[in-house]
Amino acid sequence: MKLTEAKPDQIIPVPPLNLAANFTPLRDEIIAGVTEIMDSGYYVLGPRVEAFEADLAKYCGSPFALGVSSGTDALLVALMALDIGPGDEVICPAFTFFGTAGVIARLGAKPVFCDIDPDTFNVDIADLERRITPKTRALMPVHLYGQLADMDEILSIAKRHKLPVVEDAAQAVGATHNNRMAGAIGDFGCLSFYPTKNLGAIGDAGALLCQTEESFTKARSLRLHGETKKYHHRLIGGNFRIDVLQAFILQVKLRHIDAWTEQRRAVADRYTKLFAEAGLAPELVRLPIARIGRHVYHQYVIRAPRRDELVAFLTERKIGSGVYYPIPLHLQECFAYLGGKAGDLPESERAAKEVLALPMYPELTEAQQISVVAGIRAFYGR
Repeated sequence: MKLTEAKPDQIIPVPPLNLAANFTPLRDEIIAGVTEIMDSGYYVLGPRVEAFEADLAKYCGSPFALGVSSGTDALLVALMALDIGPGDEVICPAFTFFGTAGVIARLGAKPVFCDIDPDTFNVDIADLERRITPKTRALMPVHLYGQLADMDEILSIAKRHKLPVVEDAAQAVGATHNNRMAGAIGDFGCLSFYPTKNLGAIGDAGALLCQTEESFTKARSLRLHGETKKYHHRLIGGNFRIDVLQAFILQVKLRHIDAWTEQRRAVADRYTKLFAEAGLAPELVRLPIARIGRHVYHQYVIRAPRRDELVAFLTERKIGSGVYYPIPLHLQECFAYLGGKAGDLPESERAAKEVLALPMYPELTEAQQISVVAGIRAFYGR
């Protein structure tokens, strides 16, 4: 079926995700490895985790990689390694997942929110620099939806102000710019392997990329309650370990990440062509803008007028979608003590009202994409 032939009553259901389809081709290899691990009785850290860390560091072009319990914990360990605490400020965008700012507040520091570039959804560089004060201790850009923030400019700002950079690359594993990969450009890079991510575990997991042996050694100690050797604690850390099962599964999947990325990029290109064919771009729907480097399309996000009505219309037809994120962080109730109010960060607030993530995964078929775009066309054609 072609888009031009699609009728409203021919729209087929499309799930927002299909994690099983990603797992099925690897099923036998993963189950055999998991069985071997279970039989070994060796479940925490050790050689298998170190092998995954080595493969991940090589893939990302980072000197060191440390497997941890989640992407959020990777951010937390990075800030702990920088000794961030009460009285400190860390600048991050307001339009991102909660964990980005949550870890700052958990350490008693102050999240300082900046606005976003309306084209890329990443940090507004000028606004980022405007918010630097004598209390600023780190910059935390986010590579949202799979596209790198403007790291050249961010690193230039960081150098001028003598500040470390912690990249929140949770959604951007494999994204590149000028032969540098997300997470391996700043002082620390934080990756998430939540199951829905481009490189997903079967449960929670994450990784911290480190640029120096000193920072890696400190982060590794923090991962295990600040131990320097067994039962000797120089620091107060936490239990941020990745387990062996997840490390093994991720090591298997890492070998396929580039192929999956190219499939995602092909899906994104097909969406863009279908929207143009439908007459929905740019008159009614604003499509993603890939302005910096290789976008890996963790999400294919459009801006849509009457977004919430559109979501309800698509849901009726069993077409999946997602809103990432409906409330910018400066307006979240838990951050009310910071004094943020509506109108402070207009681009973040506008994005929160307009963004809509469409089904996006390597296995998405052309027929499914036609159904998604036909559904959106049917909504705006009513």
